[in-house]
Amino acid sequence: MTDSKGSRVKTATAKRQRLMSAAAQVVHQQGAERTTIADIARAADVPVGNVYYYFKTKDELVAAALTEHARQLEILTDRLDRLPDPGARLKGLVEAWISQRDLAARYGCPTGTLATELDKRDEGGLDVEAGKVIRLLLDWVERQFRELGQPDPDELALTLVGAYQGMSLLANALRDPAVMTRQGTRLISWLDSLSGPQRAAAGHG
Repeated sequence: MTDSKGSRVKTATAKRQRLMSAAAQVVHQQGAERTTIADIARAADVPVGNVYYYFKTKDELVAAALTEHARQLEILTDRLDRLPDPGARLKGLVEAWISQRDLAARYGCPTGTLATELDKRDEGGLDVEAGKVIRLLLDWVERQFRELGQPDPDELALTLVGAYQGMSLLANALRDPAVMTRQGTRLISWLDSLSGPQRAAAGHG
């Protein structure tokens, strides 16, 4: 009896996660306004009627997509945090962006494009939720710059994340993944130039 209940809970949790992942994917590809609950149900391979057990409205699914973006960001930053050097972590972040160049060229940045779309709404508050996901990224990047001993780590974080949003936008507008590669390579060189003096000073000492 207990095993059966536990199995049902695991199945329900897995189904909810499938819906959240599908929501993130479909909303990224189609935009929030064009996406229907049926679209997300189809992508998750869940009957439409079952969706309402987990999410009552499409806005709840859009919020779930943002939660999934935050979860994916946490997975990435947790992996990067295993690197001992903050400079390597930042470069690893840029390399992760570059690896998504084909998706960026086709659909733009998942969170950035959604934040822009939601901002045009008159109500709902989902634009604020999208901003929170971007803030998570900014805070993580800022911590890396602070650990590097850089002055104004918050401004440097804005520069790096802003560059990512810009190159994603241009790659999407031009339908050119190479924009991500070229600009990402420039960002890595910039990061090397920032961390170089600190490494040299440490080595000299």
